[in-house]
Amino acid sequence: MNKRKILNDPVYGFITISHELIFDLIEHPLMQRMRRIQQLGLSNLVYPGAQHTRFHHALGAVHLMSKAIQTLRSKGQDISEAEAEAATAAILLHDIGHGPFSHALETAIVSHVGHEDISLLIMQELNKELHGRLDLAIQIFTGQYSKQFLCNLVSGQLDVDRLDYLIRDSYFTGVHEGVIGYDRLIEMMDVVGDELVIEQKGIYSVEKFIVSRRLMYWQVYLHKTVLCAEQMLIRILRRAKYLVRAGMQLEATPALHFFLKNDVDRHSFVSGSAALGHFAMLDDSDIYVALKYWMNSKDQVLSLLSRALVNRQLFKIEMGNEPIPAARIKEVTAQVKRHYNIEDDFDLQYFVFHETTSNSAYRLGDKNIRIRKKDGSLADVTEVSDHLHLAALADTVVKHYLCYPKTLPQP
Repeated sequence: MNKRKILNDPVYGFITISHELIFDLIEHPLMQRMRRIQQLGLSNLVYPGAQHTRFHHALGAVHLMSKAIQTLRSKGQDISEAEAEAATAAILLHDIGHGPFSHALETAIVSHVGHEDISLLIMQELNKELHGRLDLAIQIFTGQYSKQFLCNLVSGQLDVDRLDYLIRDSYFTGVHEGVIGYDRLIEMMDVVGDELVIEQKGIYSVEKFIVSRRLMYWQVYLHKTVLCAEQMLIRILRRAKYLVRAGMQLEATPALHFFLKNDVDRHSFVSGSAALGHFAMLDDSDIYVALKYWMNSKDQVLSLLSRALVNRQLFKIEMGNEPIPAARIKEVTAQVKRHYNIEDDFDLQYFVFHETTSNSAYRLGDKNIRIRKKDGSLADVTEVSDHLHLAALADTVVKHYLCYPKTLPQP
């Protein structure tokens, strides 16, 4: 049966699915689950158009992987059909371990296990079902394959994952600072000594990529209102876990209730317990349904927070480059305690919280972006670039923020 399919994508136009294995994976229920998980979590509370899903992103990354392989083959790189299929499968499945609302739930309902670990576990389960057809894809995904440049296309500082999410997230949010020359970047790719490199004439496209990544992080991914909303969701789920374990009956789907009731860590996923099966049933709709129930909970903390998030009555957030003064935290805490008549200090943590967030647009020493100069030698992009501030973008920027209900007097 011919399973070569063409899909219509709003960013790239027509996407061709050339491998039967890729089509089978796309059709699998575990991959279809990604249709029900938004790519940018709660960012649509700031950018209404940010309604695209991780399924969209995975298909886009598949398209860019195909273009990258085609480019490298045209420059004499030996990439077999089996390797092309495996690299494409690896990028298709690279985010399959994401839970609803992405990183927010990695800290709220599971402990010490990231989406990359869960992605690998799901790929291994799929591999059993497919009788080993993902062996090579798993080697590429984990960086253990002999051709490292294929691994770098899946996970690196200039991989097709980042290329797609920057251009796609820019498209759907309307934040044009994220627009990059992804097509030129791919055309400038080559391999030197098993290392993925960019030809020197592509240096300006690389500069634009790094700068765009920095701007997208602070304007979209780490936007202060999005951070506040995510922290509110984290505390809602923590409160729900606390109440369930204290014996209160809370309405939730079976998948979500499992994680509220049980301590789930990496061992839980690999021990053959029910954790992975319940996780595979969990998506954004489980959370939204629960929030709508919890708006009317008898627990006033859970009720107030759930109602605030559902109705977008988000907390106030103060954000800056310097730590929040202890006096300011104490002042806000006292105001919240009086305004909401909170007698139990334990409950205050749900209404006043201060955190930090950080980002570096480029990380020196971590799969560096290497430029092949005209004389054939290789150098880090920061050494070749004449951009005045490019090296500075490798510095980690840390920001501090304080969140509390908006009903309090403003400073």
